[in-house]
Amino acid sequence: MRTRWLVSVLSVSALVAAPAQAQFTAEQFASATAALSWRQVGPTIMSGRVSDIAVVESDPRIFYVGTATGGIWKTDNAGTTFEPIFDDEETASIGDVTVAPSNPNVIWVGTGEPQNRQSSPWGNGVYRSTDAGLTWTHLGLESTHHISRIQVHPRNPDVAYVAAMGHLWGSNVERGVYKTTDGGRSWQHVLFIDENTGAIDLVMDPGDPMTLFAAMYQRQRRAWGYNGGGPGSGIYRTTDGGTSWAELTDGLPEGDKGRIGLDVYRRDGNRLCALVEADSRTAGQGRGGGPPASEQQNGVYCSTDRGTSWTMMSTTNNRPMYYSQIRIDPNDPERIYLGGSDLFRSSDGGRNFTNDAAAGVHLDHHAIWIDPSDSDHLLLGSDGGVSVSWNRSDDWYQYRNLPISQFYEVGVDMRDPYHVCGGLQDNGSWCAPSDTWSNQGIRTRDWYNVGSGDGFFTVMHPTDPNVMFAESQGGNLTRVDLTTMERSRIRAIGRPNADGEQPDMRWNWNAPIILSAHDENTIYAGSNMLFMSTDLGQTWEQLGGDHTFAIDRAGLDIMGVIGTAPQMSVNDGQSSYGNLTAIGESPMDAAVIYTGADDGRLRVTQDGGATWTDITENVDDLPDNVYVTRIVASHADAGTVYAAFDNHRSDDFAAYVYVSTNFGEDWDPIVNGLPVSSVSALAQHPDNPDLLFVGNEIGVYASIDGGEQWFQLDNGLPTVPVDDIDIHPRENDLVIGTHGRGIWIMDDIAPLEEMGSMVMASNAHLFSIRRATSYNSYNPQGWTPGIFSAPDPPMGARIRYFLTDETEDVSLSITTPIGGSIRHLDAPGEMGLNEVIWDLQLEEEGADGEMMDPGPRVLPGIYLVRLETGDAIIEGEVTVRLDPRVSVSRTVLAARQSAMLSSYRLSGVTDAAGDALDGLEDQLDDVVALIEVAGNGASGLTAEVEAMLEDVEAMGNWLDDVSDGANMMGQIQSVSGPPTADQLWQIEQSWNDVPDVIDSINEMVTSTLPALYDRLDREGVRPDPGQAITMPRRTGR
Repeated sequence: MRTRWLVSVLSVSALVAAPAQAQFTAEQFASATAALSWRQVGPTIMSGRVSDIAVVESDPRIFYVGTATGGIWKTDNAGTTFEPIFDDEETASIGDVTVAPSNPNVIWVGTGEPQNRQSSPWGNGVYRSTDAGLTWTHLGLESTHHISRIQVHPRNPDVAYVAAMGHLWGSNVERGVYKTTDGGRSWQHVLFIDENTGAIDLVMDPGDPMTLFAAMYQRQRRAWGYNGGGPGSGIYRTTDGGTSWAELTDGLPEGDKGRIGLDVYRRDGNRLCALVEADSRTAGQGRGGGPPASEQQNGVYCSTDRGTSWTMMSTTNNRPMYYSQIRIDPNDPERIYLGGSDLFRSSDGGRNFTNDAAAGVHLDHHAIWIDPSDSDHLLLGSDGGVSVSWNRSDDWYQYRNLPISQFYEVGVDMRDPYHVCGGLQDNGSWCAPSDTWSNQGIRTRDWYNVGSGDGFFTVMHPTDPNVMFAESQGGNLTRVDLTTMERSRIRAIGRPNADGEQPDMRWNWNAPIILSAHDENTIYAGSNMLFMSTDLGQTWEQLGGDHTFAIDRAGLDIMGVIGTAPQMSVNDGQSSYGNLTAIGESPMDAAVIYTGADDGRLRVTQDGGATWTDITENVDDLPDNVYVTRIVASHADAGTVYAAFDNHRSDDFAAYVYVSTNFGEDWDPIVNGLPVSSVSALAQHPDNPDLLFVGNEIGVYASIDGGEQWFQLDNGLPTVPVDDIDIHPRENDLVIGTHGRGIWIMDDIAPLEEMGSMVMASNAHLFSIRRATSYNSYNPQGWTPGIFSAPDPPMGARIRYFLTDETEDVSLSITTPIGGSIRHLDAPGEMGLNEVIWDLQLEEEGADGEMMDPGPRVLPGIYLVRLETGDAIIEGEVTVRLDPRVSVSRTVLAARQSAMLSSYRLSGVTDAAGDALDGLEDQLDDVVALIEVAGNGASGLTAEVEAMLEDVEAMGNWLDDVSDGANMMGQIQSVSGPPTADQLWQIEQSWNDVPDVIDSINEMVTSTLPALYDRLDREGVRPDPGQAITMPRRTGR
């Protein structure tokens, strides 16, 4: 007797209300989620930060792009296409890529970008490939964290030098210059200054590989600021391959220095130039602060005696902390380029520079390559990707096929299909449809800009698709009218107190903004104070006072230097300290609001902001002043709240995630299974409170039991920092904003939502099936080779089911609610999660009893999905809806469907007739060949057979003439309205005319051809059966 379960959407949802009881292994979780997959959305219209470019000089069509947070990309066709080649390693942050000069298959990689930003990730040492990037070997130096440069011996690819900066957020000894002579199997620490000073640049004399120059850089960043210099900074030279080093000082600035960039002229190792930071400034002076122009020491210095002495050439040095790139044209020592916000160029050896070398190219240039065989050919890496020039930097072309955009925040709207939006590092805020319902996917042209600057939060109005909010750095909030693209600047400014004093407003680089779950017109924004607007930002009300500890960072020190003292690049990128970084409103109670700050302060109100409670000290075992990254108030319980903290700004990279069930009075850590990687994103499923997600520096982790256990949800996602996570409330899609690879979507996470011990213990389980939409794909004409396009999800119903064991005994079918057959689907029987896409097409038996090819899509309605395996039958429902853009009556739909079915049924018999005619022709051709073999005795039959072949051809033409009605299904289905009169007439005519053709074909099949075979047999014309096989005599017994 068979067991039968009917699993509806309602009953499945009820099953997951209770938390899972069993503990799962990583292998079980991977199997149970195997059919879930990520798809990339883009964009490439705005790319991301590039840290290095390495070119195969013998074939410049081949080059490698190292990115700050998106791994390594390779092209072998001069940028027409790029492929990621570092997706599966343990880090996505690249500091340097170097091709061995003597063997282009040997690629050295130093991980951890060296740009010192407050958003800079970190790496885990050195990697090497000996097959041009197909595979990689990790070679250690894990604690160097940031590697700025690698130099490889020109004749021995196993000899390499590594310039390691060391930890950005703290002190450590794994920094300086390292050397290997055995391909990275062992390392020598050949240059070390102190625990705060690392090597920021390294160049090798092109004519003498024993001579190298190292730029040492003392720097440290903390949550409150940045100190970019000190006595450890300087330039060092070795002439014995790193055995000994001497500091070079003659002509260089005395005292503390900051970041230094180096380059050596390719044709003369005596000539080198340095871009030196040497002017300190005090906090508040801005990037251009420091001494007057006549006393400035920042700038370009050059030497013609291998660094023994230096001459200052220029004071040009744009934002040293972030750039400090200098390149000498390998064919012209007078031509020098400087990376910076703009690209600077000099034609007089560095005495004078203009900032017009990359006009129209995205700002912020970190990587410059000049073709040694053609100085007109340059490659440029910036915060906006990679560009190429073929006329010595006068004009540029930007590659628009590198999906390495760096999102800080993402959001979704309620359009259909919904749009995804997000804020990008230095690239504004952009939106695109999650599905274009076209055959070209999500293209570059589908993205549209909604905000400028560094983009951060994008918040969409839940009911008005034309209203959204976009934020740039420092809490600069705009309300965007998507109809006109007008942007209203609505950042709160506060009001003077009774004494007329304006409030001290401090906005974080990534200031938090949320829309209320209870009132679609209420929005919250945080500086160091919390503001609420109930009219979409027209007016603001301050809730409480300062929500931070208001620590004066001037009294804090970095590397022993107090905040008030002059420093290099002081606090660059950190405009203030003591500001809000997270806001959480309870979806269950509008009066419950939480705030979190960059100085670790955590507060809650339970009366809408009238009174506040400091709950910071309630979080046990949390270090002091830990940056609060996310606060997520529970969708299921007013007193439950989750919080994520990030302490990497104190050189502590552990995961800190906590839960409280009593409004923050007590907290419990929930980090079992999370790696040592700081957490940037946190989300709870809106319908299953036990389903949680976090994003960290290497990807996404999920918990199906409220945080008791965490498992990585890679499923095709490359290693990449994940900075934000959202769950679409209608489509149940998991949407992530990565800081290096754009936006990714996991379509319909019902298996995660419903996963639990009961599911895992069952022999089979059919998951809830999301509503499917029947639409006609837009198929624009156009040819765009090389242009990036992200795939749309497939049209149809996505059916997922879980099997405890692998089996061949599994079937999947679609029926009407009363059991009428609609479609039988090929169903895999893999252990774990399986997926089948029903394309919404039905199928019917032909007149011969065999199933025809799939026909038209089904009418809108409810259909049963029937899974059979072993003795179990499990049924679920799927709703099919019509394209929401279409308005058509049920009567018209029925008439349209009837016409399509009529055409479809005709197509079955006309296809069979066509196959029969092909078979007749093949047989008659075989007969002609037999007659030719038989010789003159049967030659009289030839004319008769040829006449029959002419009859077959004539019947084929006749069939073509009367079969138009059998080809109407696709034409009718391509339009949502009623069929035309001509289409209906053609179908009717075919039904009238096709039978006569069929009768003629049948006459030949059943009478004419058999009669011919009888005659051939009488004439002795038969196929040659071949030679008989003779069995050999058995011997040796």
